[in-house]
Amino acid sequence: MKKEGYSRPGLFGTMNHYDNSGHKVGESRPGLFGSMNNYDASGHKVGHSSPGLFGTMNHYDNSGHKVGESRPGLFGSVNTYDNSGHRTSHSDRGLFGGFNHYDK
Repeated sequence: MKKEGYSRPGLFGTMNHYDNSGHKVGESRPGLFGSMNNYDASGHKVGHSSPGLFGTMNHYDNSGHKVGESRPGLFGSVNTYDNSGHRTSHSDRGLFGGFNHYDK
């Protein structure tokens, strides 16, 4: 698996997202009822993620269409799937918080 990028905690519950070169590509900010609002590097909202059943997180585009989901894996990892159920990526917890992201 090739490392695609990483995410690190920011202030006030945010999560900052970076590509493999360390350039910021987006940010997720806390929403209501455990959801997260997702933004690109320019600060434009691109979608949101809402909690599902059994620890899953459902992902939606800015129009409200479901585009995928993330499911808990072993040892705190997370597997992400597209809307057809195909695995698109895998994320492992980072040493100092956050996640390291890998392609499938």
